[in-house]
Amino acid sequence: MSMFCYQCQETAKGTGCEVRGVCGKTEEVAKLQDLLIYTLKGISEVVVKGKLDTKGLGNINHEVMKSLFMTITNANFDAAAFEAEIKKMLKLRNELRAKIAAGQLHDAATFEVSLKEAMVEKAAAVGVLATQNEDVRSLRELITYGLKGLAAYAHHALNIGKENGELYTFIYEALAATLNDGLSADELVALTLKTGEYGVKAMALLDEANTSKYGNPQITEVNIGVRNNPAILISGHDLTDLEQLLEQTKGTGVDVYTHSEMLPAHYYPFFKKYDNLVGNYGNAWWKQVGEFETFNGPILFTTNCIVPPRSEEVQTRIFTTGAAGYPGCPHIVADTSGKKDFSTVIAMAKKLKAPTEIETGKIVGGFAHEQVFAVADKVVAAVKSGAIKRFFVMAGCDGRMKSREYYTEFATKLPKDTVILTAGCAKYRYNKLALGDIGGIPRVLDAGQCNDSYSLAVIALKLKEVFGVDDVNKLPIAYNIAWYEQKAVIVLLALLYLGVKNIHLGPTLPGFLSPNVAKVLVETFGIAGIGSVDDDIKLFMGA
Repeated sequence: MSMFCYQCQETAKGTGCEVRGVCGKTEEVAKLQDLLIYTLKGISEVVVKGKLDTKGLGNINHEVMKSLFMTITNANFDAAAFEAEIKKMLKLRNELRAKIAAGQLHDAATFEVSLKEAMVEKAAAVGVLATQNEDVRSLRELITYGLKGLAAYAHHALNIGKENGELYTFIYEALAATLNDGLSADELVALTLKTGEYGVKAMALLDEANTSKYGNPQITEVNIGVRNNPAILISGHDLTDLEQLLEQTKGTGVDVYTHSEMLPAHYYPFFKKYDNLVGNYGNAWWKQVGEFETFNGPILFTTNCIVPPRSEEVQTRIFTTGAAGYPGCPHIVADTSGKKDFSTVIAMAKKLKAPTEIETGKIVGGFAHEQVFAVADKVVAAVKSGAIKRFFVMAGCDGRMKSREYYTEFATKLPKDTVILTAGCAKYRYNKLALGDIGGIPRVLDAGQCNDSYSLAVIALKLKEVFGVDDVNKLPIAYNIAWYEQKAVIVLLALLYLGVKNIHLGPTLPGFLSPNVAKVLVETFGIAGIGSVDDDIKLFMGA
């Protein structure tokens, strides 16, 4: 069996990558990722059947989370890293298995491999298509992809020192359930919604972690031009990596720019004290191939969003850390205290020329829940007076497909009495447009990273309370969400758990939804794809 992967929106032909990932991952890496997930399912079976207390598992919980994170689209392309991770997780699995009175266990909990060739061969038999029933496969993968997104958010919170033991317990429960052939489709649908419930818990945990350490985001103008100093570009999502990089570049003459999903770091009060954090360079992740060439300095990837570089020169300037990885690029590992040494990145920056300016001006963001609550009276008054007719939640991801131009056109054509609520890199389709404001309220309110979609849910629940309605779906809020990878999947599941209906999802519906599973989502939750911009606006506005 060749590789098969359909976890991202851009999967080949909308059905699955079978030769090489559209993301750029090789067949070998795809199979090693499959085997790593299979190994994690085996660990989960040992934990669940052995009735092990997850509170006592300590570092194993953290390793399982990191392993899930490594398999997210565009996070890690390094086969050697996956080979090492599989060996580590097999060792941990076996140590756990030795602690329980092992009854009959699934093959995932007992198989053994040591050489990479054997790993790839084993993976061919246990990958996505090993589940024969299309609907069961679809639900299992939907749950698994949701868990990947959940683990990413929990991993960021852990880096700040926050964790919730319930999340680990659920991850084991859900992964083990994907091995259980006795579960009905209805039971898997229920588990899918439960995944959304724990997704809300994970996003709330990360929100608490970020705001307790870095403060509540504030309305901020972010520079998109450049200065004439050597510089480092930091991409991904991990704020603790940014903090350490800023501390280590203080007084060195090296500037730091954020890229893509790291943009919202500028909104946190904590980071405003660093005069070496000078702006945001470029746009969404997929434009990096050209923008990294003009940046000129080193690039540090803290999480996913890597696009395989076309230029060897650019590749020599890429560094990775955390769950990210790319073959041939230096990987920076934390010491036992969590400290990372970025001296090699800084030394390289000093030898290279300053970034080439590709745009000028400022963009505004920082509209997380507390900032919106601060102007709630103004927002409510605008709604009651009719100045604001409707809010559009346009959170999620950006991507390469030409069809994503829909979101720019949609934002441009929206009536002037509407406001866009956004989070994630989908905002790059419209956050630099001159869309104006309504009575001083900007028409694009950026809450932050994809995980900050939690803020949008909190805002919706607060508006439900303020307007005294008994159902969040009665609010003047429409959901037109773009998705790309697995963190968007957990956001979607979280919204479904919170009772949000009639979400439009684009630019295409997930390839991993079987016709029957898609039908359940349509009939139960009103999930729909996108149509033409004009028709969709008429539909959303009730015209």
